[in-house]
Amino acid sequence: MKTLITSFAIIGLSAQLASQEVARQSFFKAPTGSELIAADLHIHTVFSDGNVWPTIRVDEARREDLDLISLTEHLEYQPHKRDIPNPDRNRAFELALRHRKEGEQLMVVNGSEITRSMAPGHINAVFIEDANKLMVDDAREALVEANRQGAYVFWNHPQWEAQRKDGIARLEPWHDEVIKAGLLHGIEVVNDLTLSEEALQIALDRNLTIMGNSDVHGIADWQYEIPEGNHRPMTFVLASERSPEAIKAALKAGRTVVWFNDLLVGRAEHLASVFEANLRVEPLKYEVSPLIARVVIHNDGAQDLTLRYTGPYTFHAHTNMFVVPAHGSIELDVKTLESLEKLDFPVLVENSRVAPKTPASLSLKVTK
Repeated sequence: MKTLITSFAIIGLSAQLASQEVARQSFFKAPTGSELIAADLHIHTVFSDGNVWPTIRVDEARREDLDLISLTEHLEYQPHKRDIPNPDRNRAFELALRHRKEGEQLMVVNGSEITRSMAPGHINAVFIEDANKLMVDDAREALVEANRQGAYVFWNHPQWEAQRKDGIARLEPWHDEVIKAGLLHGIEVVNDLTLSEEALQIALDRNLTIMGNSDVHGIADWQYEIPEGNHRPMTFVLASERSPEAIKAALKAGRTVVWFNDLLVGRAEHLASVFEANLRVEPLKYEVSPLIARVVIHNDGAQDLTLRYTGPYTFHAHTNMFVVPAHGSIELDVKTLESLEKLDFPVLVENSRVAPKTPASLSLKVTK
């Protein structure tokens, strides 16, 4: 699933990370009436098979301007226990929570990874009360206990080649049963450096929440080249307010958008709401010619958007495929052949997915 960084010298990096100031990232504007919560709900520390101390995870998330993290340590897999012999499965969470600064935007919630062979595979439970109570022999009973604690539960990396040799995510009867029972709420479509369009189809078919997480074990900066301007995989949660209760409710309701490399993944209605909040068009003008419309599109988000125009007109200086840069704009001259009062401007967002091989579509309204 990933190449792990093995040096425990990383632990001493916490003070250095905390002392550095990094410019705040704005990511994306939230749709009207929503908060857009940037979350990574699958990360590890030395309290399972990760290679950093829990405080490092808080420092990283703070530097990257995340809103929510959960340290989801493996319950059944503790390879560092000879050096860090703590039987309390809540310990990483407690250390991370203590490291938070009072009043800061970053939230830390308790979580664990239920670690089994396929099926069920690996499953995360977050917003839990006590990880120790999930230490039971039967995996289904672990999910029952997690739900008893009010957890949000999702299936991790169903495409992981260690458990799926062909890299294809597929449901087993075990998964169908716990989904029907209401015990499993989401599925990772993105994990670390991998994307599974088969998992996306499962999410759509079974009404599971679409998730994307880093599953980071080493240093996030090194794994995702964040200092070079890249970002970790993350899930944006469209919540009614910035509180753990509202975020958990939004996750269970499936209101998410995943950001992976330059790709945005989610249900059509949720992606549309994010695009509509971040793409602005200026009033329609005819400056070049009374028959050529000037269309100016602004992108307030942190991701370049590759748009393909699907309407009837052609352009004076572009093809029907163009890029609206992050925090930037593009000017397009559209040969409308007459002077219009309004222009419907339908596009596909090519670096997005609402289903396998299917980009999001939207129609920009341009008026004088």
